[in-house]
Amino acid sequence: ILIVCSKNSGRIAPFITDQVEALQEAGVNCEYFTVEGKGITGYLLNLLPLWRKIKVCRPDIIHAHYGLSGVLANLQRKVPVVTTYHGSDINNPKVRRFSKIAIRLSAWNIFVSQKNIQLSGVEKRFSLIPCGVDTTVFKPMDKAICRQKFGFDPDEKLILFAGAFDNKVKNPELAMEAVAKIPDARLLELKGYNRMQVAELMNAVDVCLMTSHTEGSPQFVKEAMACNCPVVSVNVGDVEELLQGVERCEIVEREADLISENLNALLLSSVRSDGNKKIRNSGLAADRVAEKLKEIYFSKMYNLEKMHNIFDKYKDKEKIGR
Repeated sequence: ILIVCSKNSGRIAPFITDQVEALQEAGVNCEYFTVEGKGITGYLLNLLPLWRKIKVCRPDIIHAHYGLSGVLANLQRKVPVVTTYHGSDINNPKVRRFSKIAIRLSAWNIFVSQKNIQLSGVEKRFSLIPCGVDTTVFKPMDKAICRQKFGFDPDEKLILFAGAFDNKVKNPELAMEAVAKIPDARLLELKGYNRMQVAELMNAVDVCLMTSHTEGSPQFVKEAMACNCPVVSVNVGDVEELLQGVERCEIVEREADLISENLNALLLSSVRSDGNKKIRNSGLAADRVAEKLKEIYFSKMYNLEKMHNIFDKYKDKEKIGR
């Protein structure tokens, strides 16, 4: 499988590398083709390099991540393309126009939330498959030990924000306003940590907080659930479905007072969530998602092989006729 994805932020998104690692552990050979340009022009400049990569590695399937990667990958028609849409490529009307081109051209489309399916208007050749969570990394750990690793006070009220404070889509202003209303509480920025450190942070803090304007199927919430960390989130992406039936997790309106009130209630108790059970039972563990993707890959490979066989038989008949 050739993975086509962006690297214009200097790295590949962790949820993509996590998925690829799970696929490789499931026996799928994967290679990357990364795009470092921005906008449709930046992507189109990668067309010839992509064609060269395809000629060298001869993939059975191309799996593109995000709509613009899907458009790029489909500018060749020899290798079937599976495209995953992660949220921003559907939620943003300007980018959605290009995603709809990828939807029409792709052999199969994968959406990470039901809301994105509805926004896209797709009617066929699609699946709903949220990105999975690596439950060997994101799992319940000893809270005191995790706090020691970061030098946190054992009794400090700690709230982990869903991203960097300079990421406007995550709406950090609302989070800061809500936490400022809680005496002695500290809001931590999720920035500059590796995957293991993020898992340890989620086990060290009291609550995880998401106030985003838009999301697809937020990994932050799923990973917090896998660590049994309580979550307070606005109703964004598929959070409502994710947190349904999960103890000590709350969905709130985008109002600082309500967010503060729910955060404070969770901070007053040291009881953890039971989100890990929901992750496992809902098929959201990375290995389960990898198996679903393998089924799609084999299906598209079979269809391609079937087409080639029919074409070969047609050519043979032509020769006999002559």
